[in-house]
Amino acid sequence: MGVDLESLSEATSGAIGSLLSTTLLYPLDTCKTKYQADVRIYGQRKYRSLSDVFWEAISSGQVFSLYQGLGTKNLQSFISQFVYFYGYSYFKRVYLEKSGFKSIGTKANLIIAAAAGACTAVVTQPLDTASSRMQTSAFGKSKGLWKTLTEGTLTDAFDGLSISLLLTSNPAIQYTVFDQLKQRLLKQKQNKADNDASTVVLSAFAAFVLGAISKSVATVLTYPAIRCKVMIQAADSDENETKRAGSKPKKSIPEVMYAIWRGEGVFGFFKGLQAQILKTVLSSALLLMIKEKITATTWVLILAIRRYLLLTRGRLKSA
Repeated sequence: MGVDLESLSEATSGAIGSLLSTTLLYPLDTCKTKYQADVRIYGQRKYRSLSDVFWEAISSGQVFSLYQGLGTKNLQSFISQFVYFYGYSYFKRVYLEKSGFKSIGTKANLIIAAAAGACTAVVTQPLDTASSRMQTSAFGKSKGLWKTLTEGTLTDAFDGLSISLLLTSNPAIQYTVFDQLKQRLLKQKQNKADNDASTVVLSAFAAFVLGAISKSVATVLTYPAIRCKVMIQAADSDENETKRAGSKPKKSIPEVMYAIWRGEGVFGFFKGLQAQILKTVLSSALLLMIKEKITATTWVLILAIRRYLLLTRGRLKSA
């Protein structure tokens, strides 16, 4: 059985898009993650707003620490997006071939996206956990990837896996909304182009807007789980804060939910939502915009290479 070239093209372009968007927005991601991990203790919290994290880095002369863990995050993002897009594209192709349908419905799309997300979560969870711990460490005191991964047990490396599996609904919702909006937009463009399929391409601006809309919907619906996950992964990242609080790190979903409820009330579950939307919407929109352009170029190259190989094979046989 040969390599699924279309799935490979989707996976590669998605991974490259993720790498670029993650690097560009990483300082914002670091500020967001540290702000989300901060919990009110005895009526006080370290950060009152997202800007407090940024000014802490500047005042302490640790501006470049906003990039701590970037290598790990890029590795995690590249692998996760490659696995996700390959799985999503492959599962979708198999479904269409087995079912005989010409297009995929919303319900099937959600199931396929969730399956691809689950595979991605299991494969990349240790890197995801390490990345969160490195970001939420005190500025200038972040440990390397290997030390971060090996300082605890194997179970510690998979902190937050249960929520990660739950959060497979996030990309499932995101890419389902994106695909449905994309199909409608391309159908409209194709009708205007007199059914000339070769001229129907999603523009960079359209991909950016559709990516922003789809990610906003997914983020709002899943945000409480997102914050719980960050707190579980970053619970023991600052030992001094933990000692001052006189409490043990929270490792389970019920413990984290109770801590948020007790310290911040119901609105605590949505603390940092604006920052999350800003970062994830920009990141997702950039990712999908880059992916759409890279996919189109990559697919043209694949078709050209395939045609060249077929012509070469034909000449060899006739010789």
